[in-house]
Amino acid sequence: MILKGRAWKFGDDISTDHITPGRYYHLRSNLPELAKHVMEDANPEFASKVKKGDFIVAGKNFGCGSSREHAPAVIKLAGVSAVIAKSFARIFYRNAINIGLPVLIADTDLIDDGDELEVDVSSGTIRDLTKGVELKARPLPDVMIKILENGGLVEYIKKHGDIVV
Repeated sequence: MILKGRAWKFGDDISTDHITPGRYYHLRSNLPELAKHVMEDANPEFASKVKKGDFIVAGKNFGCGSSREHAPAVIKLAGVSAVIAKSFARIFYRNAINIGLPVLIADTDLIDDGDELEVDVSSGTIRDLTKGVELKARPLPDVMIKILENGGLVEYIKKHGDIVV
């Protein structure tokens, strides 16, 4: 899985309230509409300017807060190809894999807002094409790669019937 796009840089402790603001909670049954407000409280321009294939790059504890399952779903619906952060809240991490959104743990200090990235999800290699540097993310287990390749856990189980490790 090789992904290419622009980095959108955020800091530490981006909560599910930053990802999907609570004032739009009534839209949780209309995810495409909710995606129009993704990351609004962290960057008001994000939802209107993010392009298909772009990356969210963040610091520590991305996805902290409540276990809103729609948070990773609207990130994916907005066109983001992966989230790269120093660390993730556990529930966000699992929800992201389950819906087919790659999440990679890496030191993101060298990546700046607007940098063009190329990410090999399978190997965990992150190339910052703007700066000409290569970073290494913690590799995902093979079973998670298979889930991502199938578009998420539900699609994986529909196709394979069970998790095979």
